[in-house]
Amino acid sequence: MQVQLNDEVAHVAFGKALGQALKGHGRVYLEGDLGAGKTTLTRGILRAYGYQGAVKSPTYTLVEPYELGDLRIYHLDLYRLADPEELEFIGGRDVLADNALCLIEWPSRGEGWLPAPDLRIQLSVTERGRAALLTANSQHGQRVLEQLDNQCMDNQRECGVIQWI
Repeated sequence: MQVQLNDEVAHVAFGKALGQALKGHGRVYLEGDLGAGKTTLTRGILRAYGYQGAVKSPTYTLVEPYELGDLRIYHLDLYRLADPEELEFIGGRDVLADNALCLIEWPSRGEGWLPAPDLRIQLSVTERGRAALLTANSQHGQRVLEQLDNQCMDNQRECGVIQWI
């Protein structure tokens, strides 16, 4: 599935729809160059669960936890990771074993240590904004894509700023 996101409003709206489809759990790899919109998408996902605060990339802390009611969401940024084994020292095994939603920026830095994602999202800069290529890698990921497709087809108002490619 590929989606064109023409501006930040569309980016956050799509993130919110994606967050609703994820239902508060799973592992999502967020890939793309610096400035591609990984953290903006994360902000939209967090908005789906009622979080209204600022969302910054945890570049230096590596992980930012969010407890929203009964949900636990972990936003990881592995850009500064020197070795995938460092994830062991920051409690990565506990975070990833939890029945939480894990949003992982720069997952290639954890290659060989990270478990496979449910959903892989490749973000890229285009002439018209950003493009997101979504690939399911599990049954949960496939259900998320189906839910997202149905959600946006049923509710054009919510997803009207999103152009399906």
